[in-house]
Amino acid sequence: MTPWHKTGAFKTGAALSVATGLYAISFGALSVAAGLSVLQTMVLSVFLLSGGSQFAFIGVLAGGGAGASAFGASTLLGVRNAVYGMQVNALVRPSRRLRPLAAHVTIDESAAVSSAQPTARERSIGFWVTGVGVWILWSLLTLVGALAGSRIGDPAAWGLDGAAVAAFLGLLWPRLRQRDSAGVAVVSALATALAVPFVPPGIPIIVAAVVAGFLGWRSVRGGGASGASGGGFSEAPAGAGSPASGADDDGAAGRPTGPSGARGPAGPSHEGSGS
Repeated sequence: MTPWHKTGAFKTGAALSVATGLYAISFGALSVAAGLSVLQTMVLSVFLLSGGSQFAFIGVLAGGGAGASAFGASTLLGVRNAVYGMQVNALVRPSRRLRPLAAHVTIDESAAVSSAQPTARERSIGFWVTGVGVWILWSLLTLVGALAGSRIGDPAAWGLDGAAVAAFLGLLWPRLRQRDSAGVAVVSALATALAVPFVPPGIPIIVAAVVAGFLGWRSVRGGGASGASGGGFSEAPAGAGSPASGADDDGAAGRPTGPSGARGPAGPSHEGSGS
């Protein structure tokens, strides 16, 4: 068995943690510029741990908005983590004692890396390495940005605003080679673009998630109803993990599958509840 620190999941999670952590420098600087103290800025990063929510919070304050408005905008963007929590609970199956930590580090990055892995072991590794790695680096580099303040200049000039986006595109690109995944991505992107002019910030990403979830549900339902006829949005590939193969991607036979078709992992693992 490959050591956990040499797996593809570890390398992907570590790389994404660094890319995301670097962006925290800009958050720290912008938060102080918006009027928050270094301590208040650190509390947001350590305990909220949601980049989109944090930027929304300081954005409202910087624009002269009230604290209640900032809290509302931040909460709206954080709703998506509850959806991630349900997905991660099914994929990773964290133990009872690890669920509070798993809930805290269930974020965009950890959910994306975990769901992209082919086996239960690598899903667990990807989730924990990414979630904990982002938490540590995001907190530390927030402090760097907060202390540096305006001395670092415009964060966008350093390219920090694009680092996390580039990392996410790297995760997404391999999946676009499959026709069904590419179709879901295109339809979700179109729905998001149409929603942007009409809804508040934070809602378009929720629209994309709903559209993608609906298409995935149709795919699963259509595949189950049509069987070998190939009905539904996507064509289920034959191979390991299918009922006919008798074993999942970890080689374990006979374990029941959930609604997504994934077999339950044998051991515990990163966030059992949405953060």
